[in-house]
Amino acid sequence: MALLSLETQFILKKLSWIRILNAIKIFLSYYYSKLLGKSHHWGMPITVSIEPTTACNLKCPECPSGLRSFTRPTGNLKSSFFKNYIDEVYRQLTALTFYFQGEPYIHPEFLDMVRYANDHNIYTMTSTNGHFLTPENCIKTVESGLDRLIISLDGTTQEIYEQYRIEGKLEKVISGIKNIVEAKKKLKSKRPLVVIQFLVVKPNEHQIPEIQALTKSLGANQLVLKTAQIYDYTNGSNLIPEQSIYSRYQKETDGSYSVKNKFLNECWRMWQGCVITWDGRVVPCCFDKDAEHQLGKMPEQNFQSIWHGAIYNKFRNQILSGRDQIEICKNCTEGGFL
Repeated sequence: MALLSLETQFILKKLSWIRILNAIKIFLSYYYSKLLGKSHHWGMPITVSIEPTTACNLKCPECPSGLRSFTRPTGNLKSSFFKNYIDEVYRQLTALTFYFQGEPYIHPEFLDMVRYANDHNIYTMTSTNGHFLTPENCIKTVESGLDRLIISLDGTTQEIYEQYRIEGKLEKVISGIKNIVEAKKKLKSKRPLVVIQFLVVKPNEHQIPEIQALTKSLGANQLVLKTAQIYDYTNGSNLIPEQSIYSRYQKETDGSYSVKNKFLNECWRMWQGCVITWDGRVVPCCFDKDAEHQLGKMPEQNFQSIWHGAIYNKFRNQILSGRDQIEICKNCTEGGFL
């Protein structure tokens, strides 16, 4: 067991025979659908992302929350709705991400919901901009049983950091990282895994060696370099890195830009998980930030009827027949992690 990573150990402890069987059903239905070119789906999601809130304290330029540009309703997830959903799916659900848009720690009951999921032995993750990691919140975070905490730190100096994290304070984020590391030590806990996420953009790409050193000095478990999604990338952007390895986009001979990846008519995400907005809208994935492809809505419908319903099945068939014809797929890199 000691040879396995901490994260692998955490996930293995969440598995049950029901969850393993469910994952096998998902894998089989996915590859069977690819083989036949027609959607077939057995089982329930392995992972789901749920949105605690759309509110955010920052104004990041490529984020609908930061730009305050949503056309869908904004608000906070109701804990009663969340608990009812968990009660419906927890037997099959292995992992839950408490993030879509917004800053999760703004929700006053966020950590209570994490604890509820943890009580149902679900692997839990969240992503934060790090401005709310006070000593008190960090103690509560460790006590909630959160398994993985991703903290965005997109610069090693305030001047560079604030070019993307507009109105953000680097010193406050660094202090928050120290607080969570200290809270883990105080409570003698290995959880949560502290992951520093560095969104690589043109202004900060020269600081990669510095963020590597800073991650080590702060005592975080891991550093993740993430490529940036640019909405209007065709004519270029001052955020697209110069180093190709850190960019999702490539420059064409005519000076325009295109997405690097090939548009294969398949998508594992459509079979293994989904995203649920704060008000119960079920959407395909995290690229549908404005919930344009609503596949169902809870609590008017129960989740299982949505997951196996005609609208969802139709969308999966669209993926298999022409993924490059779906707008949210055109800027998708199937992950974007380096």
